[in-house]
Amino acid sequence: MKNTAVAAASLLLLAPLTACGGNAAAGDGSTVTVTVGYQSRTINTVTAGTLLRSLGSFEKELNALGDGKTYKVDWQDYATGAPITAQMTAGKIDIGSMGDFPLLINAARGKQLGKPTHLVSVTGYNLRGGLNTIVTAPDSKLATLTDLRGKKVSTSVGSAADGTLVRALERAGLDPDKDIEKLNQQPAVGASALSAGSADALSQFVAWPGLLTYQGKAKALYDGAELNLPTFHGVTAREDFARQHPTVLEAFLKAQAEATDYLNDHPVDAAEKVAKATGLPAEVVYLYNGAHGISTFDPAIKPQLVAALKDDVAILKSAKLTGDIDVDAFVDDRYAKKALGTSYAQRLAAAPAAAASEVWPKGASATRAFKTPAELLAYVSAHRDGIRAAYVPDATTGTLWFADKAVWVADGDKLLPFVAPATAKAYVAEHGGARVVTYADALERAS
Repeated sequence: MKNTAVAAASLLLLAPLTACGGNAAAGDGSTVTVTVGYQSRTINTVTAGTLLRSLGSFEKELNALGDGKTYKVDWQDYATGAPITAQMTAGKIDIGSMGDFPLLINAARGKQLGKPTHLVSVTGYNLRGGLNTIVTAPDSKLATLTDLRGKKVSTSVGSAADGTLVRALERAGLDPDKDIEKLNQQPAVGASALSAGSADALSQFVAWPGLLTYQGKAKALYDGAELNLPTFHGVTAREDFARQHPTVLEAFLKAQAEATDYLNDHPVDAAEKVAKATGLPAEVVYLYNGAHGISTFDPAIKPQLVAALKDDVAILKSAKLTGDIDVDAFVDDRYAKKALGTSYAQRLAAAPAAAASEVWPKGASATRAFKTPAELLAYVSAHRDGIRAAYVPDATTGTLWFADKAVWVADGDKLLPFVAPATAKAYVAEHGGARVVTYADALERAS
């Protein structure tokens, strides 16, 4: 074993420019292994992870380089961004994808340890913050954020979902450090805690809130889009890797763009592919990644997302997770601009799709869009046994949600859906005659 280790180390020393991540090795220096860290079940990153891997786009781009080298991709799957950062700063992962708050921690750790990293592209984003949601148990009596006072709330400290929790509580007049008991847990552990009753609420990122709601194990308490602050996931690369292997990184970014286009052009098929690879229900994947889903996918690093990163630094500093972070130095879109050429500017200027109601009929390879939630309800009412999933945008925030899990309000002839009860009640309070109705009542009214 020792002789093998010494031999491997010698090979790495002899070929420092052909071996990328920590697992790379090459007998004659002609084989390059690129190590990619991703989060398969964090489906806001699929264009740099799950879907990209399924399509084989990165491998195709690498093979097309024509530089005489043989390329291999080592895909490493993690539950959160923290272990990806640890592996990157150890020189064992070349490219990784994670959420905005973990990206900042990635930047801070990289600088601290002398292993700088850079944000090189974006995967999925929501300009209002709808990727993060606070949920409670289905039978919970908690109806507003102020009801969380003195309660146990599970989240992953340092994640975007934790940032949403902190900001939401502060806006509601609660001290996130004193007025709740925060449980620092991985998403799966927090989901179990919510089901077991050892946590009163759960603040998490895509796809956990939608998954638990779809499964009937949770209901929404707070829609992160109420903050009206952008949240996103992105791709980070080691500075030394990017400098030594620019064409490899550019090949990755070209492949990511191809996966993005595939997702946007074939949203149902993409959802099915991601579902197959992750074990998540395709209906949940589509909620976030669909044609009018909560997430918009685009690799361009938009100015409003960079501005949001700068605002996020204060949250991490207050939690003593980082110090000051030079966001401008962390962001590096040179490789994406070179990889995507003139299309980069077009992607940079692109806007999210307009909100729309959608039905996914059983056995169909495409969804049907409707101009209003009422029209969707009328269709669902007439095809009750033929509906795989139905989605409606929150009347206030635009966040897409399952129609049968939404809070419905009847306002004259209008039927309006909301993700959370508090926003529905706020609408009712401002519109005389409006009232909350059940989903069954809404269907009846629309039929």
